[in-house]
Amino acid sequence: MLTERFSAALAFARHLPAGQTRKDTDIPYLSHPMAVSALVLEHGGNEDAAIAALLHDVVEDQGGLAVARQIAEQFGAHVADLVIACSDTVATEDVQKPPWKARKLAFIAAAATLPEEAALIVTCDKIHNLSCLIRDLQRDGLATLHRFKSPELLGWYFSTLTQALAPFAAIAPIGYLQRLSDQFEAMVRPPECTAGQIFVR
Repeated sequence: MLTERFSAALAFARHLPAGQTRKDTDIPYLSHPMAVSALVLEHGGNEDAAIAALLHDVVEDQGGLAVARQIAEQFGAHVADLVIACSDTVATEDVQKPPWKARKLAFIAAAATLPEEAALIVTCDKIHNLSCLIRDLQRDGLATLHRFKSPELLGWYFSTLTQALAPFAAIAPIGYLQRLSDQFEAMVRPPECTAGQIFVR
């Protein structure tokens, strides 16, 4: 059962990215963490995991360690630890994020050592991201990829991270993530390109 802690976490998540939308869309950003949290619950996650799913981007994108401390104070150290585990960087006011590929390589390298609940959250996060990407590709074509800083590496990232998460197949929907990753790559990779490459017009 979800308690008032979950309601408080939803309010916390709603205020942090206030007014933000998903990349180059009119969709409120909050739709994403809500969807990830729902997927976590549907795949057996407990309330702590569902709360961490609601907040999974905020340390990475909304304030670094300062917001991690707020999460620990309001929702417990375990939730804060899960959010940090799901973050590919923990930026501070004095330290900027490393380049995109460097962050993703480091996260992939550490994926096999994630706590199980964090692995479930990360899997559900990528499932929702890929589901939205596939929907937009079907509607708008390859122009969808130009929303991203490194569009030519998206196929590589999703495929490689999915492989790194394979040890968690017993507790997370890795098979479904793999099918989405394969579908995404088939949509963006022409026959003359090798696996992991993307053709961007």
